[in-house]
Formats: sequence, structure tokens, C-alpha cells
Amino acid sequence: MDEAIAVPPPRRRTILQFLTIGLGLYLALWALSEAIVYRSGHDNPFFKIATADRTHYDWLILGASHAMPLAFDDVETRLESSAGVSIINLALQGVGPLYNDVVLERFVRDHSASGLVYVVDSFAFRSAQWNADRLADADLLARTPFDLGVARRLLAESVSGDLPLQAPLAYVTGFPKINNPDRFSLDLWDSVTLFDRRYRPSSTAAAERVAYLYPQGSENPAVLEHYLDMFDGLLDRAEAAGMSVLVVKLPLPSSFVAGLPGEADFNAALEEKLASRGLNLLDFTDRMQDPRFYFDSDHLGRQGVEALATEILVPLLRHQDPVETDGKTAAE
Repeated sequence: MDEAIAVPPPRRRTILQFLTIGLGLYLALWALSEAIVYRSGHDNPFFKIATADRTHYDWLILGASHAMPLAFDDVETRLESSAGVSIINLALQGVGPLYNDVVLERFVRDHSASGLVYVVDSFAFRSAQWNADRLADADLLARTPFDLGVARRLLAESVSGDLPLQAPLAYVTGFPKINNPDRFSLDLWDSVTLFDRRYRPSSTAAAERVAYLYPQGSENPAVLEHYLDMFDGLLDRAEAAGMSVLVVKLPLPSSFVAGLPGEADFNAALEEKLASRGLNLLDFTDRMQDPRFYFDSDHLGRQGVEALATEILVPLLRHQDPVETDGKTAAE
């Protein structure tokens, strides 16, 4: 019976040749898609690390989208010039402490920084949507250069149960890159085109934005504790790499802040974690309330970033105290 179903040697060779050709074509597509990632890269933090022009920076910036305008247009260059420091901004929209810890782990393997500025947002600690789901996001994986260390970390997160197995599989196989319909488009957050816009306050827009960022509200304290523990591990990694740490909350419009669920509880829990390390939360949430400082419901526009740089960031990066303005900027 076994002889009746055995594949003749010539046919086995044909099958093997077919599989070899197929594998070769796939590897060629994998290599081509990887090359395209480097040609069209911009915002992805792993791309920025892989193409960084320095091995050491004075400051590394991590966080979600609220920190991204600090690198829009020529802002980062002007900030470096004003403060007399070098900066690499690896913030990305919609990412929490788990994603940022993977970024930090990749960064410290080949680079160093004297200090870390972590721009913290409570939404990023409230849901797996901004942590494991972002590591598994096909759109982000399609823009993430392959790195063996990152692959190992994704696999480790899958083994621990924090990440679905399809995330490291997709990353290693390069499937999202090969099938990315926007592969030739620049990896640039489209909100950069709004940077010079002056926002007209809208309670409806603010409420919709909050609902998007907090899909589970603040009703699960175990989730918050889980991601605060992950953030603690991120701070361990930064301090082990010799970085001083600044944990910052950037200015937000009061109309937006009023709708944030459980914000006081989040602040208290975060401050307790930081106090155990001898760190303080630098909370500038209320410092800029004029709508002209924002380009949408919660992101600083050009005027806001310029005022923030002058009165808060430049002094901080110079290790000086920010300008005290009783909740307002000098421009107000």
C-alpha cells in the first residue's frame, strides 16, 4: 500500500524545485519590500533608530501623538539649537508603555541618550488597544524595518500572553510589507498638514476624541495597574542605560481634559509609582488654554509648540526650572 501512494523520485524533484522557486520568489519580494520601507520611511520609531545619524543623543523623547508635534517641520532642529542639545523623538500616535518599551529596548542596543523625556497620556494605560494591538497592527508592521532583536521581543511577548502569535509571525514573514498598498507613500502622519491651523473649540469634537481614546473608559483598574507596571519596567530599562528621566504631561485644552475618565485616579497612581523612584510628574496640562495654541481638540499647533519650547521645554532640556506663569503662557 505504501508503494502505491509513494511519490516517484522525478515527481519529488519537481515538487522540490517548485517549492524552491516559490521560496526564492517570496524572499525576493521580502527583500524588495524591506528596501521600500527604508525608501518611504519617516515616522516609524524603529525606522528612525535604524537610520539615526548619531550613536549618542542628549535626549530621547517617547510617548504618543501629543509628543509628535515636537518633531514636526523644523521644530526639532530649532529646539536643539535653542537648548543646545541633540534630540531623537521616537513618539508615535496611539502607542502606550508596552510599545514604547519595545522601542526603547531596540534603541539602547545600538544607541545611548543622557536623558529620557516620556510624554505620558492616561489613555495609553487604559487599554490593550494602545499596547499589544499596536505591536500587532499590520499598518505599523508594514513600516517597521526587520530587526532580529525586535523579532525576539515580539515572540517573547507572545509567549507571555501579552501579544497574539500572529504579530511576530507577520513581522518575521514580512507579509504586511509585501501586501502594503501604500508602500510607496511617505510614512508621514497626515496631521502634520494641520500644524499651522488654529483650532476652533468644539465640545462635540472633544467628546468624540475622548470616546475614541478611551473605548473602555476607566472601569478596569487591573488594566491600569498592568500598564503602570510595564511603564515601571520601561523606567528600569532607561535608568539601567544611564538615562535621567523626566515624565511630562503636555498642555491640553480644558474642554478636552474635562471629559477624560478617571484622570485624577490615573495621576495619583502614576505619581505613587514615580515617587518610589524619587521622580516627580511634571504636569503642564493647564498651562496653555488659548485655542490658537492647538490645531485640533488636543494637539499643539505651531504657536503652541513655540510657546511650549520657550517657556517649558528649553529650560527643562537645559536642566533649568520652567518659567512660572500661573497656568498661562507669557503670550497669554
